[in-house]
Amino acid sequence: MRAACCEATVLRNEVIAPDIRLLTVVWPDRDHAPHAGQFFTLRAWGADEAPFLSRPISVHRWNPDSSTIEFLYQVVGEGTEKIAQLKMKDTFQLTGPMGNGFDVPDILSKYKKIAVVGGGIGTAPMFQLTRELAAAGVKPDVFFGFRDAPYCMEEYREVANLVKVSTDTGAVGFHGFVTQLYDPADYDVVLVCGPTVMMKNAARLCAEKGTPCFVSMEKKMACGIGACLGCTCETRGGEGKSVCKNGPVFDATEVFF
Repeated sequence: MRAACCEATVLRNEVIAPDIRLLTVVWPDRDHAPHAGQFFTLRAWGADEAPFLSRPISVHRWNPDSSTIEFLYQVVGEGTEKIAQLKMKDTFQLTGPMGNGFDVPDILSKYKKIAVVGGGIGTAPMFQLTRELAAAGVKPDVFFGFRDAPYCMEEYREVANLVKVSTDTGAVGFHGFVTQLYDPADYDVVLVCGPTVMMKNAARLCAEKGTPCFVSMEKKMACGIGACLGCTCETRGGEGKSVCKNGPVFDATEVFF
């Protein structure tokens, strides 16, 4: 399905934590509805203004009844700082949905006991994933790791079977790494998104236990459609694949080795 480019209208742009925001927008093109793991590119500034590139942000929640999309994002640079300045009723350029996300029907045709694992802002796309799994009749176990204070965890209580949290500082939940919260051997599949080092560790642990693992990767993107090769990642077969077009979701054995 080809991506669409629309003027989206801001409903809310909430402060969740000092550097975390939750942006809710009206997405008018229902023929281009996103699914878990896909992303949009956001541009809240003119074509001739800096920064040059739009910002790719994953879908946190898609609400078909209201045609609204939620984006949970971290304010880390010039682009996201401009997005953070958007106010109610502002409009901006939104293009998507892009990428191959989590194929929930295929996952559920093969696996029943599912772990959803996230780290930091990498938890953002995992809410839509958990919602889609639960809507199809399988509530996954959710394991999330944060540096200090968790955010946006309450919404998982109704759609997850189990929710556990770790923090680097020990301020909340388990004091340690998120990969210490679960045993891959207890699951049919593990679905992961977070910092690269965390995903590599999760992939390694899954490989040791023989548990399939799928990871949602993040790379700096330019075109978002695989034409510029700016977000190419190395694969086991030696072939470079674009995270934006071939991913962002990959079999962990394909990209982490």
